[in-house]
Amino acid sequence: MKPEISIIIPALNEEDSIRQTLDSLQTFDNAEIILVDGGSTDATISIAENYDVKILHAPRGRGSQLQFGGNCASGEILWFLHADTIVLTDSVEQIKKALENPRAVGGNFTIRFDGERLAARFLTRLYPLLGKIGLIYGDSAIFARREVYRKMGGFRSFPIFEDLDFVERLKKEGAIITLQSVVTTSSRRFENKSFLLTFLRWTILQILYWLGVSPHKLLKIYFPATGSKKTN
Repeated sequence: MKPEISIIIPALNEEDSIRQTLDSLQTFDNAEIILVDGGSTDATISIAENYDVKILHAPRGRGSQLQFGGNCASGEILWFLHADTIVLTDSVEQIKKALENPRAVGGNFTIRFDGERLAARFLTRLYPLLGKIGLIYGDSAIFARREVYRKMGGFRSFPIFEDLDFVERLKKEGAIITLQSVVTTSSRRFENKSFLLTFLRWTILQILYWLGVSPHKLLKIYFPATGSKKTN
């Protein structure tokens, strides 16, 4: 039976997170789960093999992996989820309800960053404000109608800011709905290092992106700020 929804997860060395993410997806019926691996050298694949998951392999880079997974998906709804994000049991129903609006082409979730440290609390408060000015990021669990995704050409194979590019093109196709339902994601990019320095670099990179600097050039600046494993 053709799945109602395809859940596409790009992954690279996510052995510390992928089990929790896949566990949170097990309550969904008629869902296709696709893990697109970018060349993991840890236990990511062996963990995923314990679940009902379609495992694909694509060139490393979140944009490339999302593009490949989206092209291979067969569900009428495509849901793009980071490998360190945990969802609620009613998430699929919330997506389907949002898409009952014929003007809606896709959407995203309200995001909560895990932990009680300054970075997590600050980012959890910041993201809704960014959403009000139209900035929607991939860690907020973006979803889209499959036919719209195909029409607009899906994700581009950008190594960074593939989410901002995708959302800007999706907006041109119709309304994007931000759900009140919450997903929880890791704040690890901003932990165990200078939060202010990391956040400043993150902000500067986005300014450069909107000024037209190539994402491939920006990756060379971004990569040192990602930490040991949050490179995907």
